[in-house]
Amino acid sequence: MGLADLGRIDEVIHGRMRLGIMVYLSDADSADFTELKTVLEATQGNLSVHLKKLEEAGYVAIAKSFFNNKPLTRVSITPDGRRAFAAYLEAIGALIGGKD
Repeated sequence: MGLADLGRIDEVIHGRMRLGIMVYLSDADSADFTELKTVLEATQGNLSVHLKKLEEAGYVAIAKSFFNNKPLTRVSITPDGRRAFAAYLEAIGALIGGKD
C-alpha cells in the first residue's frame, strides 16, 4: 500500500510521548502516574497533557484515588485503546514494509 497508509496513522497515538505511553501500557495494562513519568522521562505537565489527549480519545482510563493519604493516579489502556494501538502498529508496518 505504501503512502496510502499515511492516512491510517492515528495522530492521537503518533506523537512521541503518546506512543511511549501506549507502548508501555500495552505491555503493563496499567501504571501509576509517577511510574509513567519516570519511565518516559517526562515532566508532570507534559505527561498530563498527553494523558488527557489519550483519555479524550477513549484510549486510556484515568482513576484518581488516595494511598497512604497521598494522591494516586492510575492509568490503564482501554479496549478501544488496545484496538487503536493494534491498528496503528499495522498501519506503520504497512507503511514501512510496503506490504499490500
